[in-house]
Amino acid sequence: AQERPAEEIIVVDDGSTDDTEQVGRGYGGQVRYIRQENAGASVARNTGIQAAQGEWIAFLDADDEWQGGRLKVQAAHLQRHPELAWLYSNFHQEISPDNPLKLTHDVSKAAEILGDKGYFDSYFDAYMGGFFAWTGTLIVKRRALLEAGLFRVGQLRAQDTDMWFRLAYRWPAVGYVSEPLAIYHRQAPQSITKIHVHSKIIGDLVERHLRLSAQHGKLQEFRPCGIKMLQVWMRELVGEKRHEEILELTDRFEEMFSWRFKSEMRLRAKHPHIAPGCIFLVGLFKKLGRFFPSERLTIRG
Repeated sequence: AQERPAEEIIVVDDGSTDDTEQVGRGYGGQVRYIRQENAGASVARNTGIQAAQGEWIAFLDADDEWQGGRLKVQAAHLQRHPELAWLYSNFHQEISPDNPLKLTHDVSKAAEILGDKGYFDSYFDAYMGGFFAWTGTLIVKRRALLEAGLFRVGQLRAQDTDMWFRLAYRWPAVGYVSEPLAIYHRQAPQSITKIHVHSKIIGDLVERHLRLSAQHGKLQEFRPCGIKMLQVWMRELVGEKRHEEILELTDRFEEMFSWRFKSEMRLRAKHPHIAPGCIFLVGLFKKLGRFFPSERLTIRG
């Protein structure tokens, strides 16, 4: 359905057990079909990148969907900004088939930040503003992926997040299109994001990027992103009642978090039944402190 078809379509079959091979080979010369033993998303993507013959790479995971104008809009954008090495866009999320599609990024906020430009000066600032890159809308120079070291083999979750920050260390400016150009089907039961959620994977990723960013002279830019990443994932763990893992991450990255966040996480992990009420009271006392700045309000226990 692409209004501007891709010059090359590569299907990497990472050891599937369904009829992927039959369907893939059924397109003949229109699709380059590559089958390999199951080795994970990073290896599959790297196989496709290394096999590609074009200058630009776009990704489509098995459980997601491109809108028909995706390649046309992005190709035109890159022609207007030939200095860019990578580009991504807004996208829709389908939480469940019964719910309407949800737009991920705030279009008006994006317009305010971008102004007349078609790119963010810094991906780190874009990430902190809520404009994170997603694989299903990303298009990137093949050379840039090779120079950044391709996708990290053995990274069980957030292979894309890991890759985008490694790109940002070398090419901080990144193109952006406010128009939603793909659909992320979040309800897919066997998606990597849902299968690999252990806190150690999350912690190791952030810790490694604290070192990498320092090596590239970008620690000051990455550190707030790392804190935000941890906080988002830890709140997911709260919702899943994985209390031991919450405490592990709180202790591991204690010096990065504010007193309030550490207190909230420990309270939610150790006393989940009373935590909401206690957190409400803390917030109430802080608000009272604004009205009575001369009074000293002390919270004990």
